[in-house]
Amino acid sequence: METFNLTPSDPSTFILNGIPGLEAAHIWISIPFSVIYIIGLLGNVTVLFVVSKEQTLHKPMFLLLCMLALTDIGQSTCIAPKALSIFWFRLKRIPVDGCLTQMFFVHTVAAMHSAVLVIMAFDRYVAICDPLRYTTILTNARIAKLGLVGLIRAVLFILPQPLLLRRLPFCTNRVIPHTYCEHIAVVKMSCGDTTVNRMYSLVITVVNIVLDLTLIGLSYGLIIRAILRISSQKAHRKALNTCTAHICVVLMSYTPSLFSALTHRFGNGIAAHVHILLANLYLLVPPMLNPIIYGVKTKELCEKLGKYTCRM
Repeated sequence: METFNLTPSDPSTFILNGIPGLEAAHIWISIPFSVIYIIGLLGNVTVLFVVSKEQTLHKPMFLLLCMLALTDIGQSTCIAPKALSIFWFRLKRIPVDGCLTQMFFVHTVAAMHSAVLVIMAFDRYVAICDPLRYTTILTNARIAKLGLVGLIRAVLFILPQPLLLRRLPFCTNRVIPHTYCEHIAVVKMSCGDTTVNRMYSLVITVVNIVLDLTLIGLSYGLIIRAILRISSQKAHRKALNTCTAHICVVLMSYTPSLFSALTHRFGNGIAAHVHILLANLYLLVPPMLNPIIYGVKTKELCEKLGKYTCRM
């Protein structure tokens, strides 16, 4: 199925070219893409369903899991449908405003995802370092407020990116070598001065990733200090076990994200298709694995999932 009226010089549209150099393999690439997306969608919807149905799971920790599931669904849904339409039907055309809107949501949801991981680290810190006051410090209402602050921060940080891009002139060749409107990929198409855009993007990357990672690292530093003060080996294992799932999710989320951000800016010798594949996978793979990790490592959630699975 060919794309109709596809004119790369049309000032109202951009062309998303998919994965450059691997166009012949787009159909084959679409198979793991669609499988990963569907598994992630089903897993996260299941977590939301089970937590909403079970009154005993209406606790701060599970409210945070629901926030994480929502951001996971948002992350993958922002990019997967358009990528699959490119792979399957060659629908590469996207309006400029649609491209900037997609960019805003992709990066806003990613920033919100990072904020949720920081709140979860704080939750683990309070649970281990001050367990007697856990229920008074972290109520559902307080978690909801922290989530709202994270969302407002994400919107305020990311909104200037598409607004700054909107004022720039774009070159005649409007082909984006990507499956979605990633910020730097769109910036590279501009014929104007993109210094402000690049600097702002770098600042946001530092604030959003480095600052959040620092806060998570600080939380775990305090957790480790508290654990070392406990003499019981059984208590050590129990405390560490409560953090395992969150640590796995943090590593899965930030490692490819950092690598992708660095290679986009400094990895000129890395093939373009490697950039694109990595930029897609770090938004698709964690949403698939996160509900699996928490489903296995969280005893209460695992029991409730088992209960609903047995009913089917």
